[in-house]
Amino acid sequence: MRNFQKIVMLLATVLAIPVVAQVENGGTIRKRTERDKKKTEQTVGVTDRMQAFYEKKAPHDADLAYMREIYREIDLKKPENAPLYYPEDLIDGRENLLRVILGAVVSGSIPAYEYLDGREIFSDKYKVNVGEMLDRYGIYYTQGKGSTSKNPKYVIEEADMPTDQVLNYYIIEKWEFDRRSNRMKTRVEAICPVLTRSGDFGGDTKYPMFWVKYDALRPYLARQYVFVSDDNNMPQYSLDDYFNLGMYDGEIYKTRNLRNLSMAQMFPDEDDRKQAQDSIDKRLRSYGKNLWVPTREEFLAQKEKEMKDSQAIASGDSIPGKTVVSETSSTVKNTSARSRKRTSTAKKPRTSKVKSSSSSVPNSSATKSVRRRRK
Repeated sequence: MRNFQKIVMLLATVLAIPVVAQVENGGTIRKRTERDKKKTEQTVGVTDRMQAFYEKKAPHDADLAYMREIYREIDLKKPENAPLYYPEDLIDGRENLLRVILGAVVSGSIPAYEYLDGREIFSDKYKVNVGEMLDRYGIYYTQGKGSTSKNPKYVIEEADMPTDQVLNYYIIEKWEFDRRSNRMKTRVEAICPVLTRSGDFGGDTKYPMFWVKYDALRPYLARQYVFVSDDNNMPQYSLDDYFNLGMYDGEIYKTRNLRNLSMAQMFPDEDDRKQAQDSIDKRLRSYGKNLWVPTREEFLAQKEKEMKDSQAIASGDSIPGKTVVSETSSTVKNTSARSRKRTSTAKKPRTSKVKSSSSSVPNSSATKSVRRRRK
């Protein structure tokens, strides 16, 4: 009897589980779709743990032997920078860089800071009022859910997103030589979208919108995958990888200096400016190599190479390491080759050997002398 009661209770428990499941699921069972996943991601957002995972600690000043701040302009018209602009529209959940940045800023997820033209300060004092910024640039928006006076949130519709007007980005690079690892490290500190609009009297005018710290933006960039080549349409790199691996092509438009002058102000001539930009790039990339102390063998090999190059230049060779073939040199080479061949093929003088003649009588053991005797 007791066993029968246990079996009945077990069956009642098993039968009650689907009923509860049906009530919770609305009486239907369906698989989780991509839309559900996106809704969950938008609801969850970026947690503190995710933010801490992507946040990089800046090295201590005592560990740095060298540091330089470089301002670059990324032109989206260049083929290397196309992954930041495309897709222009929202396709299959894929967003370009502008949608990622503006979406995080207007929702109140990350702060934006004022563009101070070379004197950027990322503190609460210089945080941007998002509503005023959108009004200033004529971007239409609506109030988002959960918006308060202390934490305002905004929503920009797809048709109002100024994707075709943001054709450039400014980034701040930091080049730091760390004494602990003896390596030159490069990191992106901040990104600024730049609006390009035509003026009333012709010509394009650039309007830097705001700065966003790269570390705060990294969790959102890591979600968006792009393909960097037309030959392979498989998105293998995220936008975070794109910046960390230095896949972009940016021109230096400013360096941190005491007078706060741009490259155009310091070098009005375009050729001089281009030469200065290349020189800065070369010095930054070769800084770590110049600190390397070569071994004795490497030093001697380098000295020998420099000596050969100087001798080649002194002899009239415009390209060290290459031999200029002339008629005279070829004649001398042919003559020396023929002389070597003649020397090697010359016959060696024969040495006369003294032969001993044996007796014609096989039984006799006496031998005749070949030397003539004087009588």
